[in-house]
Amino acid sequence: MKAVESETELSSQPDSPIPSEAAAQLPDGRTELTRNRVLVEVAGMSRSEAGAESDETPMSVSANGTVVSANPSPTLSSVAPKQKPPTDRARFFYAGAAALLLVLMFWGFQQFYLHGKAFPNRPLAPPIRTLLMCHGVAMSSWVFLLTVQTLLIVSNRYRVHMTLGKIGAVLAACIFFLGWRVGISAARVAPPDFSLWELNAKQFLTVPVISVTIFAGFVAIGVWNRDRPDIHRPMMLLATMAAIPAALDRIPAIADLYRHTIFGSIFGPFFSSLVIGAVFLVVKWALTGKLNKYFAAGWAFLVVTSAGIMKVATTGAWDSIASFLLRY
Repeated sequence: MKAVESETELSSQPDSPIPSEAAAQLPDGRTELTRNRVLVEVAGMSRSEAGAESDETPMSVSANGTVVSANPSPTLSSVAPKQKPPTDRARFFYAGAAALLLVLMFWGFQQFYLHGKAFPNRPLAPPIRTLLMCHGVAMSSWVFLLTVQTLLIVSNRYRVHMTLGKIGAVLAACIFFLGWRVGISAARVAPPDFSLWELNAKQFLTVPVISVTIFAGFVAIGVWNRDRPDIHRPMMLLATMAAIPAALDRIPAIADLYRHTIFGSIFGPFFSSLVIGAVFLVVKWALTGKLNKYFAAGWAFLVVTSAGIMKVATTGAWDSIASFLLRY
């Protein structure tokens, strides 16, 4: 680091002559020195970059040569211009991601919201109509709450965010319970010729019960790490990503793109949500300049478990588990 020419250098050299054109005698016997130029070169920075505020600083020199500043010279750290903290782009990313999922949810379940019907334009099964409506309201409330929570963080309203977070934890527990009940009850009342993603009703039971369990797992991790935004935020988003395939699978413009492809065979109804998750991961990386390892690990977990669900569904072990669940 280069030397800094300042008052301390003058004080360390009491015998150094003071240029006559820069000196003036004061009534109290001291000599006033006007510093015309201060060279500040710290790590190659110019004086203006270091934060100097004036080219001329009144100084007085006592009889013994000690330099006394009329206005005590601030340090480099104090004169440096105040820097605004960098914008937390992650906050805006999560708000945008939650808003997109909210739109997709309403798009996928529009027949439920507008006409009280199941997809595709058929009445809700009477035996489980109330259960389906409770589950739909709970899941819709979760995605809406997620959007509100991210907007509260953007607006720095942390106290309200924490208060609503307690409601969100209770809501997540309700979704976990309702998800299991809906999955099992729907398999019981499904017609014998039921087939979705080449799975019968008993096989397809893997999709809702395992998905909602993964949802609950992500929420639990997020709640446990609520004081760690780098973990809490992606966990809550990933929890929603684990549940959103139900809505995406009801959007023909999306599901028909891969339904009869190898991706549909491997990942079933989860493929579109995995693609969206990958886009989220890349966009966040681009915005923040840093790859969130927790987000990446959670997304990779979704990829593996999505393929695993479709594989396990056709095994004899799952047939035994499903038969047990449907019996009680």
